[in-house]
Amino acid sequence: MSTTYSVNNTTNTAEKGRKHYLRYLLTGIMFGIVFVKAEIISWFRIQEMFRLQSFHMYGVIGTAVITAALSVWLIRKFGIRTLDGEKITIQPKKFKQGQIWGGLIFGLGWGLTGACPGPLFAQIGTGALVVIVVLASAVAGTWTYGYLSSRIKND
Repeated sequence: MSTTYSVNNTTNTAEKGRKHYLRYLLTGIMFGIVFVKAEIISWFRIQEMFRLQSFHMYGVIGTAVITAALSVWLIRKFGIRTLDGEKITIQPKKFKQGQIWGGLIFGLGWGLTGACPGPLFAQIGTGALVVIVVLASAVAGTWTYGYLSSRIKND
């Protein structure tokens, strides 16, 4: 009997896991659609931003910052929990000088490619297959940082 229960429990856990990942998939698809409709995956919109020719992207980024700040405030004020009931804790971040260099490299890559890592999959999904090179570069850069991070001075 315990074997049957264990199998049922495993199946039940697997079903919960699938539903859990389905939530993420549907959320990602929704965000992709919003990114496309808002034109924030547009190479031209990104170039306009870096050339200071349009307010569009600054408005989107500013709205995201305000939404995030308000969300963090609400989470802390009301003790909001995750959908699974877990407590949300926001750890204070320590400033590191490498964040300046990382931000500069990130911005340079963003300006040169016209692709921020957030909407890369949405860009690929719209048929901009050349962005696969940018995605591969982002993965390679992340892997390289992970490999070298123990050797980098973190002050």
